[in-house]
Amino acid sequence: MKAIVCTKYGPPEVLQLKEVEKPSPKSDEVCVKIRATAVTASDVYIRGSQLPLRFWLPMRLFLGFTKPRKSIIGMVLAGEIESVGRDIKRFRAGDQVYGVTGLGLGAYAQYKCMKETDSMYGCLAHKPANISYEEATAAAYGGLLALQRMEEGRIQRGHKALIYGASGTSGTIAVQLAKYYGAEVTGVCGARNLEFVQSLGADKVIDYAQEASASLIERYDFMLDAAGKAKTSHFKEMCQKLNPQAAYVSIDDGKLELKSERLAKIKALIEAGHIKPIVDRTYPMDQIAEAHEYVDQGRKRGGVAISIPHST
Repeated sequence: MKAIVCTKYGPPEVLQLKEVEKPSPKSDEVCVKIRATAVTASDVYIRGSQLPLRFWLPMRLFLGFTKPRKSIIGMVLAGEIESVGRDIKRFRAGDQVYGVTGLGLGAYAQYKCMKETDSMYGCLAHKPANISYEEATAAAYGGLLALQRMEEGRIQRGHKALIYGASGTSGTIAVQLAKYYGAEVTGVCGARNLEFVQSLGADKVIDYAQEASASLIERYDFMLDAAGKAKTSHFKEMCQKLNPQAAYVSIDDGKLELKSERLAKIKALIEAGHIKPIVDRTYPMDQIAEAHEYVDQGRKRGGVAISIPHST
């Protein structure tokens, strides 16, 4: 099968398209024929080894020192069940699925074997029927992050919610989720994305880079940092200082919980028309380096997907 192999830590060019052995499912695994994957912030950090200093040693011990121990990286997939092990109960061949591979990585390939039970090595669920495989990759990664942090912040109807980083993969879904929960939503993003975030349902939008933006800060009940703690700004710092009683949650607060029940909830919300995952660009598999270069720029709207080809 074809797979993208990370030959060493470094710039996007370290990612190479190669032929590798196709995996076979064990008795408690399914084999997914991957139709699309995504370039996530986690993939970029792993590829470039751009880890916070306090995490550098433990993560290198786990990932590998000079190159990733698991040479096929990638954490998000959408596709079809090609085959199942004899102990599988939830899935059957032909099912369309989406999910996150977690510490198992391996989504930058044509096939990936996963367990049907949730663990730090992945979670899998049936894909929303009304979106593409590419859109499903944004729903899986951004949806899991946004929904988990929303639940942790206990957002409620009537709350005033601030979503910082509202134009990213998790931010675009967070805006829509907050509106679904009945909150009044203020989306914070760059100037070029103001109209875009408003089109997602945000009641108000703020350009974080404008000096006058600090004067627009209100009293919020819930604040979600969907950009991550590595991306700081004067506006974000002011929001925290002026809203000390608000529930403040960051997508970087603790590990992402890989729960198929949350994926099932996201599926129901998408199929009911309450949320729609956003894909900024889609690249073919052989342009994975270009896709990583684009994500490195930090200017994407929603997710960046990779289409995985299969011969007929």
